[in-house]
Amino acid sequence: MNALTTTFYQLLADNIHVRPGKPAIIDGHRAASYTSIAMEVDRLAGYLQSRNIRPGDRVIVHLRKSIAEVTAMFAIAKVGGVIVNVSTQWTMEQLGYVASDCGAKLMIIEARAAEALASRKLPPTVDSVLIRGNFSGDTMFDLWDQLANDLSGDEIARLDTELAMIIYTSGSTGMPKGVMLTHRNIVSGARSVSRYLGLREDDRLLSVLPYSFDYGLNQLTSMMLMGGTVVHQAVPIATEIVLSMQKHRVTGFAAVPPLWSQIVRLLMENPTEFPALRRITNSGGKIPLNILQQMPRAFPDADIYLMYGLTEAFRSTYLPPEKFVRKMGAIGRAIPGVEVYVIKHGEGIAHAGEQGELVHRGPLVSLGYWGKPEATEQKIRPCPELWHLIGDEPVVYSGDIVRIDADGDLWFVGRNDAMIKTSGFRVSPDEIEDLICRSGVVAEAVAFGVDDDDLGQAVHVAITRLGEFDEEALVRYCRRAMPSYMIPRQFHIWPESMPRTSSGKIARPDVVRICREWMHLGGVPPRDIPSANIEEKRENLI
Repeated sequence: MNALTTTFYQLLADNIHVRPGKPAIIDGHRAASYTSIAMEVDRLAGYLQSRNIRPGDRVIVHLRKSIAEVTAMFAIAKVGGVIVNVSTQWTMEQLGYVASDCGAKLMIIEARAAEALASRKLPPTVDSVLIRGNFSGDTMFDLWDQLANDLSGDEIARLDTELAMIIYTSGSTGMPKGVMLTHRNIVSGARSVSRYLGLREDDRLLSVLPYSFDYGLNQLTSMMLMGGTVVHQAVPIATEIVLSMQKHRVTGFAAVPPLWSQIVRLLMENPTEFPALRRITNSGGKIPLNILQQMPRAFPDADIYLMYGLTEAFRSTYLPPEKFVRKMGAIGRAIPGVEVYVIKHGEGIAHAGEQGELVHRGPLVSLGYWGKPEATEQKIRPCPELWHLIGDEPVVYSGDIVRIDADGDLWFVGRNDAMIKTSGFRVSPDEIEDLICRSGVVAEAVAFGVDDDDLGQAVHVAITRLGEFDEEALVRYCRRAMPSYMIPRQFHIWPESMPRTSSGKIARPDVVRICREWMHLGGVPPRDIPSANIEEKRENLI
């Protein structure tokens, strides 16, 4: 670990003289050393400076998971630009919105996207477009493969408090918002994660999550900090992931709950040994209890870390693996170097057995949302309940309700704005979903409230079936497992896997929206609902 690293670019640069020939990225059959990546970064940095990219200029990266994507991010950082990594699963409308919103000056995109972009009017701030891959269209676009080999870019010094990256989150409503991360946010996050996960120079982390997702980005930054290796897994299919973990002797793997469910089910049916695997991690939501219970059997020799974070604060809490069995499902305590509190609004700090909103303090607090000062002030602001401890220092309000147990560990309860109010009770959708998934006949579940004259809100649940499915049997199970007010009044059965966000999480707002549209149309089953990424069908939102 290089404790002197202060900027995103230095995460790569500090390895060049220490481990020049070591593989930094393994991508399919190609392994790229720290030196080879640095040389390509230098060439691309020269191109960016030839296109007048100056410190603070925003540059879009819209590339699939690849060595080129990593190269592009570090090249932008080298010349002092601001990285805006947009998932390739987002539509052209979304890409155009992001470019206009952040005032991007240059875009780096795949040839496939360039073909669609060529027929559209570029956002007014975009001066140049660099295309990776074979492209025979508009010659006004620049081609990566035709860049001069003698290009060379100078490193522009940046303060660690300056803007390094904007990560756009799809959010639950409205347009995506760009979360502004400083160099300090990113490097401090890598240091903290590396410390509590016990990462080492000889680690190989399998990367399936996109770099446009802070959880996925952390895998790259922590390995660059430690001088380890990242193994790219472009196809997020359970069977392919298992094969890659064996082939590349992966020591660590990070995933989100829907992917963990698929992998664990596969391994329970086909037990597989991973002799090099040291740890696995989860973030981005709660894993169903039945899957959690099987994880130690699926990965008997690996430490299991349950984590919690939000883009606005990068990473907040983790549960040490030694507590996994005893506190299965908890999100633990604050990661090294930050503080979290559970706040009872208008009252003070919650004590053992109480619940409230989680707020986050420390060097990972972002600068807020690009171009949205009002939204930033709502999310990041001083906390009256903490005034006696930290004064008017701003904290991140997570919007998540958590419970603190007698040992001081935290348990996720639900989103503050997603609680279902039924029969006089406030019910967490996560609790309903967890109980339903325990039935063993449901693969995915999304619970939500529907206005009801008698109940206030009735509980509805969208589900995908697992194995032999009997809806009446599921209803009987719910009557045994749940209090009466929590029992779903209606199930919405999806014919395939539910839609995902670009980070692999279930696109909950879209599932709920489509179910409501389904009900409005008289309950016609959504046979044409896509099982892939819902963003591809959201053009009307942009």
